[in-house]
Amino acid sequence: MTNPLLADVDCNELPDFTAIDAAHFKPAIESLIASAQADIDKLLQALQSQAPGWDNLCAPMESALDRLEQAWSVISHLNGVCNTPAVREAHAECQPLLTAFYTSLGQHEGIYKATLTLRDSESYLALDTAQQKVVDNNLRDFKLAGIALDQSGRERYAAIKKRLAEITTTFSNNVLDATRATSKLVAHADELPGLPDSALQAAADLAAAKQQQGYLFTLDIPSYLPLMQYCENRALREEMYRAYVTRASELGPDAGKFDNTALIGEILSLRTELAALLEFANYAELSLATKMASTSEEVLGFLNALADKSVARAREEYAELEQFAQQELGLDTLQAWDVPFASEKLRVARYAISQEELRAWFPIDRVLPGMFDIVQRLYGLQIREAKSPGSWHSDARFFELFDATGEQRASFYIDLYAREGKRGGAWMADCKSRRRLPGDVLQRPVAFLVCNFTPPAAGQPALLTHNEVTTLFHEFGHGLHHMLTTIDYAPVAGINGVPWDAVELPSQFMENWCWEREALAVFARHHQSGEILPDAMLKKMLDAKNFQSAMQMARQLEFALFDFRIHMECSSENWRGIDAVLAEVRQQVAAYAVPEFNRFAHSFSHIFAGGYAAGYYSYKWAEVLSADAFSLFEERGIFDLETGRRFYESVLSQGGSREPAELFAEFRGRAASTDALLRHSGIAA
Repeated sequence: MTNPLLADVDCNELPDFTAIDAAHFKPAIESLIASAQADIDKLLQALQSQAPGWDNLCAPMESALDRLEQAWSVISHLNGVCNTPAVREAHAECQPLLTAFYTSLGQHEGIYKATLTLRDSESYLALDTAQQKVVDNNLRDFKLAGIALDQSGRERYAAIKKRLAEITTTFSNNVLDATRATSKLVAHADELPGLPDSALQAAADLAAAKQQQGYLFTLDIPSYLPLMQYCENRALREEMYRAYVTRASELGPDAGKFDNTALIGEILSLRTELAALLEFANYAELSLATKMASTSEEVLGFLNALADKSVARAREEYAELEQFAQQELGLDTLQAWDVPFASEKLRVARYAISQEELRAWFPIDRVLPGMFDIVQRLYGLQIREAKSPGSWHSDARFFELFDATGEQRASFYIDLYAREGKRGGAWMADCKSRRRLPGDVLQRPVAFLVCNFTPPAAGQPALLTHNEVTTLFHEFGHGLHHMLTTIDYAPVAGINGVPWDAVELPSQFMENWCWEREALAVFARHHQSGEILPDAMLKKMLDAKNFQSAMQMARQLEFALFDFRIHMECSSENWRGIDAVLAEVRQQVAAYAVPEFNRFAHSFSHIFAGGYAAGYYSYKWAEVLSADAFSLFEERGIFDLETGRRFYESVLSQGGSREPAELFAEFRGRAASTDALLRHSGIAA
């Protein structure tokens, strides 16, 4: 059977996305599951007469699962970037099959006992560090998959995992559908005072694409955010804000139609039951079993310590904004839908610079090669655009990555612009992982890099805000972590096996080069004249870097504390629901009150549909690591070759083969400190 999702001959062959039909998804997954199961049965049969070792247990297990995992990566990717009804339905059909297969694999007595025997044998001592990490992780994951449960417990575990897979996908789909469902057509530009030309043109293009006259706005961030930041039409801002913060809830323009209320309750209930089955006190404790942080007390202590140092300043910043809004904008009461607008006005008044003004200096055809140039200077890499084997959309581009010797190390797709049917936000996902195949053949890693920037206007390159530039660098940092690994075992190569609270280190680390004069000189050039970003404008940008940084810190702490506490406390007899927890968290850390109708949790896909459940604190945790790591470059030079080599060898190349605290200390020469983060944020001197 020819499988259009996978290379059947060459491990480095790439899928032709133009040949993939959603109708192939389920038959391909069924076939690959059957093939993987047959391979596993074969290796277990062989182990009846052999002692388990790497070559007859771990390596064939990795091989048995690799093609299935590649196929699912492609299907998941298409579900995110081409979310047509056919793709969504086919993805939903495949998910229970995968969930059931991996659940049964995690409870497979034969594989578990063979792995345990290997770990307790002399053969284990002969394995290298990365191989031992694979074995140790596998045994941990068997425990977390319920290997110690009795038959009824295993059946209940499987039912919970199946239901969670279904409803978390439904949660995500509801958010996407609610975002799609609401749009606002404005007939005349005079109803949009203050909106910059780029946003007007984008809105006109959106309307034209729908065969409509005027200016069309949606709840997608590239459309929504400029309206909230610049439009002087306060009633329109309020209308769009209400629609945005009530998405997928019982309120708003589509009240109840895509409502996630019941799903939130069921997700938390099932996660709590899952934790109890596995003998954890709560789901937060279960989550930490695979994290860098070791206890709930450690996480809450970390978050509360940051709150102690930032919340008072955040509330001062908001008071300054209120005063400015009253005195300069005539807004006696600052409402939530006024905050982005007033903040941008204050930024311009204080620093004479705005994100919109900076767009002209960040054309994508300068930023992208400039980013590649920076990693060449840091790590000796060469990145070249290549002909795609067949892509899912004309916007998607394909690149190959080579090391200093000219050897190809990896490749990646990049899909930059927002469009209908594409999930919002930005992310990196793996298409293929690095692994060593029989015959010493190397399977090279392949990454998907996805953003949602404003598409280019006719006759112009896409012009990015500086915030979008940092987003691009962030996702490329994830990509480098995936692609530059030197580990040959897929379960701990690249981003695989990296604790969730450390996986953001390479991505947040890359953002630092977006703020450095020497780095900006590489790519910040006017899209028409080619002039380098003037020193006067750069000074304004750097002066404005920490504008409302404490408010931003408080907002992230609100998300992180809410997430961790609901997953920790929902198992308590005194559980009062997410609304009570959210109210307490906001009282503790919020810079300002939001309206009662705000339903942000209903679209909080990171924790209710993604991998960040009881782990949203990871962004701040890793930000401490990234700021402290970059401080060594600040000491030695941002393009210092020796420091770049050390970061590459100690962090980027190691994947999940060693503990991240150990890798960080190897690079930095000590444990991480919060000092650099607080200094970078302007919260501490």
